[in-house]
Amino acid sequence: MPNRSEPSAGTEGAKSAKGVKGVEGTEAEVEGDTDVVRFTFDGRALAARRGQSIAGALWGHGIVAWRTTRDGGRPRGVFCGMGVCFDCLVLVNGVPGRRACLVRVSEGDAVASQEGHGHGALDS
Repeated sequence: MPNRSEPSAGTEGAKSAKGVKGVEGTEAEVEGDTDVVRFTFDGRALAARRGQSIAGALWGHGIVAWRTTRDGGRPRGVFCGMGVCFDCLVLVNGVPGRRACLVRVSEGDAVASQEGHGHGALDS
């Protein structure tokens, strides 16, 4: 059984890259790293490591909720982290219902918060 108090593989030596112009940096970035992709979330310019899930990228920026429930508008983010619960739904490039825990962030993606299941006409 892994020791949960030890850093996970690949986190040793991680640095914050606050120097990328026009993009908010995270600890997930390494300054000068060529594997950084840029994307937007609700119009805010962010960056992540290539291959990182959208949920991981948002978490890295301190964003933990990006969807609201259909009934009551309660905030939701990642719950299961493996695509089963559908709590982490976001709009990706205008397509609703994408699971942020499964979809990898790509260069230029426009990610947005989602209300309910993302199909406004069906919410009535």
